[in-house]
Amino acid sequence: MNPNLKKRGGLGKGLGALLDNAPVTPMPVEKDAPGSIALIEIAHIEANPFNPRTHFEEKALEELRQAIAIHGIIQPITLRKVDTDKYQIISGERRFRASQLAGLTEVPAYIRVANDQTMLEMALVENIQREDLNAIEVALSYQRLMEECELTQDQLSQKVAKSRSSITNYLRLLKLPAPIQAGVRDNIITMGHARALVSAGDEDRQIAIYETVVENGLSVREIEQLVKAGAELVKEEGVESPVIKNKAETEISEQQFVFREHLSDRLATKVDIKKAPNGSGSITLKFNSENDLNRLIELLNK
Repeated sequence: MNPNLKKRGGLGKGLGALLDNAPVTPMPVEKDAPGSIALIEIAHIEANPFNPRTHFEEKALEELRQAIAIHGIIQPITLRKVDTDKYQIISGERRFRASQLAGLTEVPAYIRVANDQTMLEMALVENIQREDLNAIEVALSYQRLMEECELTQDQLSQKVAKSRSSITNYLRLLKLPAPIQAGVRDNIITMGHARALVSAGDEDRQIAIYETVVENGLSVREIEQLVKAGAELVKEEGVESPVIKNKAETEISEQQFVFREHLSDRLATKVDIKKAPNGSGSITLKFNSENDLNRLIELLNK
């Protein structure tokens, strides 16, 4: 057993909240003791059936393999014991796979006690907190937590330490047609582009504007102008390009655009800024019911 194993640093508020009842012991103790760190043979470890991530980039795995071959595993993986000498991964599957590629026979691991629902929550929350997840992966993880763990958006907000409005914005992406979701997943467009396409109309129109965005490299603001002005896609010299009809408002600045997006996220509603050529204008907040209006009033009065 490795005497140099130390307690891992902060897990992030969301995952930490799930593990409150399973404290980590900083030094290795008995192998099967819950909350301990132990060296576990790789042959006794199996993948997490609840892991929302099914694709692991080969280049990133190879880079991690090289690092592990030189420095070993700095951050232990997290396992649960499911049978005698049999463990399932709760978090750290990339490290586990890279360790296999590096030829390791055992890995340091935290041992947890978790039922299937808790394990699902742990796996999803751990994945959500990763910086390299794309917006669709995050949205699908939110959806699984709500559906399979029977969580409301408010409960989910507390578990993952994200605002309710942020969760709502991610979930809206799942209403987009499959080609657009694939575009987000493959980093062809950003989450900002996708959010603008949500309100573009029916599926055919969303896909038509998406194809124009990809072909012409349109910005998020240009998409919103297309949607707002009721633009049509026309053929010009064999290339589809956006034509904005009846553009009545003056274009808002980058700073004003960022402000509008921030306010929309904070209030979890659509915010519109209209400017006239003389500099005057209005800020409009959309609400869907009396209760929704009262919610906005409470937020603005804070």
